[in-house]
Amino acid sequence: MNQTDRNFMTLQFAAKSENESFARVTVAAFVSQLDPTMDEITDLKTVVSEAVTNSIIHGYDEDPAGIVTITASIEGDTVTLVVEDKGHGIEDVELAKQPLFTSKPELERSGMGFTIMENFMDEFDVASEIGGGTSIRMKKRIVSKKALYN
Repeated sequence: MNQTDRNFMTLQFAAKSENESFARVTVAAFVSQLDPTMDEITDLKTVVSEAVTNSIIHGYDEDPAGIVTITASIEGDTVTLVVEDKGHGIEDVELAKQPLFTSKPELERSGMGFTIMENFMDEFDVASEIGGGTSIRMKKRIVSKKALYN
């Protein structure tokens, strides 16, 4: 596959809760060129929401000076999403990936963010460094509606 078969976008915004919906809609609009099903769009919007919320709440402690970066790319029928922050980082990534684990129980968080991301995507990876931030990389193959009805 050559570079002309690849499309990408990068989005950066302040770590403010009100930007989460903006991020979801922007990624969904970008991916719409693949003609995804409604379920695929819903899955993508959900994982973006979870990843962005994690960056805002856990990475930056809701400090709007923090910046969340989303890079989305399309190669063929596959979408790759990377959500990054330069926040606190995750002390124990494997523990954080466990269902119901939350580092902020006082906020009544469900602790299901990573579990949801892992289940909704074909590939899911978390890289984190204490004091250096977190990067969540996810991939999903999109089966276009056209392919379903042909």
